[in-house]
Amino acid sequence: MQASEQNRRAWNAGAYESWINRFGTPEEAAKRIQQAPIKSIGTAFKYMEQPIAGKRIVNLLGSNGMKAVALAHMGAIVTVVDFSSGNERYAAELADRAGVALSYLVADVLKLSPHELSAPYDIVYMEMGILHYFTDLNPLFGLVHRLLNEGGMMILQDFHPVSTKLITSRGTTAAIRKHKVTGDYFAATLTETKVSHAKYSDSALNDEADRKVYLRHWTLGEIITAIAGAGLTIQVLEELPNMSSDVFDKGIPKTFTAVAIK
Repeated sequence: MQASEQNRRAWNAGAYESWINRFGTPEEAAKRIQQAPIKSIGTAFKYMEQPIAGKRIVNLLGSNGMKAVALAHMGAIVTVVDFSSGNERYAAELADRAGVALSYLVADVLKLSPHELSAPYDIVYMEMGILHYFTDLNPLFGLVHRLLNEGGMMILQDFHPVSTKLITSRGTTAAIRKHKVTGDYFAATLTETKVSHAKYSDSALNDEADRKVYLRHWTLGEIITAIAGAGLTIQVLEELPNMSSDVFDKGIPKTFTAVAIK
């Protein structure tokens, strides 16, 4: 519980300002989304049943709303659940500038009210930096199961455990880039680090204590087992390399996508 409260504090300290620094104003970001909404979503989009218009989608831990607004721009009915009011502020302004409707619940995803759980969704979408905020995956995927319609789809895209638990990479060019096995893939301990938006933040906005988060990194086996244990049928497990223009990490899995059906 202490780790969870610290994580909530970190995500409520300067998040809005960090997204301004990272993506520009909501108006600037909205224009980019309108020009290329599928690009804003990325490789997960190919797994979303088409047409996307009219689909009911819940984006758990949807952060600043960039993905959710892109989906809403294509006609989806989208709800974001996230515990950061700074994220909600940016997402609300982003949706307004993009001219789309977006529901945003500022809440712990594991403490949703019965009313919030009562409307089933066609897609539960989670992406990038989600699972490591949970010290037990079973309640999360149990929630996913409850939120979905029969035949509904979970799409999860997150950082690959090989990169988060095992390998340390140093160097900024292909010539000097080095990879070392420095971690313990099977470690179950919490690790302390800075909240991800801190690198875009003005350091004067909050102190170091407000930037700390505690993360539990999972193995791929633990993740897939928890999904199946919730009664979801796994259809896809795709492991992906670094998708940026840099090729320094070629050959090392950087992210994965899991698709499962209720």
